[in-house]
Amino acid sequence: MKIQSVLRAIRKADQDFGLIEDNDKICVALSGGKDSMLLFVALSMYQKFAPHPFSLCGIHVDVGFEDFEHEKMKDFAKQYNLDLHIEKTKIFDILKLHPNNKGKIQCSLCSTLKKGVLFDKAKEFGCNKIALGHHGDDAIETLLLNMVHGSKIATFQPKQYMSRMNMYMIRPMIYLKEQEIIDICKNNQIPAVRRVCPNDGVTQRQQMKDILHQFYRQFPQAQDNFLNALANQEQLSLWKKENSEFKDMTI
Repeated sequence: MKIQSVLRAIRKADQDFGLIEDNDKICVALSGGKDSMLLFVALSMYQKFAPHPFSLCGIHVDVGFEDFEHEKMKDFAKQYNLDLHIEKTKIFDILKLHPNNKGKIQCSLCSTLKKGVLFDKAKEFGCNKIALGHHGDDAIETLLLNMVHGSKIATFQPKQYMSRMNMYMIRPMIYLKEQEIIDICKNNQIPAVRRVCPNDGVTQRQQMKDILHQFYRQFPQAQDNFLNALANQEQLSLWKKENSEFKDMTI
């Protein structure tokens, strides 16, 4: 697949959800994985024909894991003339002091700490939006995770306002599937940094990903239908309780 397909998907998401406005300064949250690396370079290309002019930078929050390949990220940014900032932290030291009940790193705590640093640095650089590399499969996984573990039917929004930080989070690649991103990165020599997180591959999200892959093998059309369903509000039909005063009664 050619990278033009990414640009078309970004343009459609931008048009459908109003992701980018005049004179935005957008920070790409650069983890070093395939999704964020592709997003960084694709947004720099999208700048050339986007209906609204915007500026762009990338911020990588260095958690402190050993052997993280910073040079690969720096070389990538230099190759495409991208504005990259690497913020070193001691988050890993904090995570080791607060493990979960199985002695492992708390993913939720890691995410919260990284997000705090990211927002602070984005503000410092004058950004008003943060772009995340989430794709359509991430949205489906989040939906099912919320249903299985949270008793709610919800996923992340393509554009979300964070009132406490006065900042928008946008997800320009929501119309792309993970396999499409893998193929595009491979065909266009877009690198990914080697994963070094101790929890990689053993999370609840990975479990959901594995279940969905099995499901899609049996029902190949389900992946597209799930993605379409996320925006199909006209045919949304859920239960509505009318006698809520009796909900706590035992029989």
